[in-house]
Amino acid sequence: MFLVGTLAAVSGVVNTYPLFGGQAIRYVLSAVVLLGVARIYGLGFLRPSATEVVLFSALAATGLVLFNVFVIHATRHAGPATVGTVIGAVPIVLAIAGPALNRRRLSRRVLFAAMIVVAGTALTSGLGTADAAGVLLSIGALVCEACFTLLALPLLIRYGPIRVSAYTAALAAPMLLALGAVTDRGGLLRTPSAAEAGGFVYLAVVVGAGAFLLWYGALPRLGADRAGLFAGMVPIGAIVTGTALGLGAPSGGELLGVLVVVAGLLIGLAPSLTPRQAQTHDTGHDQGDAGEAGERDGFVEQEHAERDDTDRAQAGPYRVCRADG
Repeated sequence: MFLVGTLAAVSGVVNTYPLFGGQAIRYVLSAVVLLGVARIYGLGFLRPSATEVVLFSALAATGLVLFNVFVIHATRHAGPATVGTVIGAVPIVLAIAGPALNRRRLSRRVLFAAMIVVAGTALTSGLGTADAAGVLLSIGALVCEACFTLLALPLLIRYGPIRVSAYTAALAAPMLLALGAVTDRGGLLRTPSAAEAGGFVYLAVVVGAGAFLLWYGALPRLGADRAGLFAGMVPIGAIVTGTALGLGAPSGGELLGVLVVVAGLLIGLAPSLTPRQAQTHDTGHDQGDAGEAGERDGFVEQEHAERDDTDRAQAGPYRVCRADG
């Protein structure tokens, strides 16, 4: 998420390039890099089932394509600070939806930590003005941001972070080209300048492939609720990058927001009590947190076992040399 925050400083280099064509180039490059990584690790193509095709398509359409559409149109009806603050509420959404999808108890501690992180994000990003359309479009972007995590969870069990990242990026590129053909028409693609080419490479390799792999690699280990807390790192990444590039020093409010985000992360990621400790302290919600840790461990073990069985059966000439999760 910190890497995602760095795109704010780089986006200015490519903001004059046709929007959807540029996004398509970015995800094509990301897919090429990720497929190359899969080849290095000996991960062959896995044929998805009909249900998995729907999940992959929905993941690409919501998490990558519609997210961009909502953000673009939201900024026409609301200030960037308002849009960023609404999207920054995703830790709360994941703290609630993550456990619900896995049919386990909501962690009140993680939810409290998510609220703190969101408050810190609001302090960092600031507030702005918006009309009703801007608020609704920002909420649409928030939902798409949550879908980028929630729709990937069932796919990670079989495919792992490398394949999920590669397949999703590869599916998003033609969707963006189709959308750009309708909206941009004749101005969909052009030869990028040297600066634009460098910007696309950075977005594809660091913000795309690198961030995707790290995010999807963390989800099975942390769970969607705890991983969602790291969304607060996005504005921190933007502040650090802007300062490093000499674009301006952070304000007092931004620094306060950073401290609040860090406090929320420390609270949400603090070690959970074991079941015996939880009984000693007689706190039911701590027992729920310990149960979450056990379920995440079981998820990781199941992920590795099922992926190994699937890879041996379906990878064909490509053998799994090293687990990608």
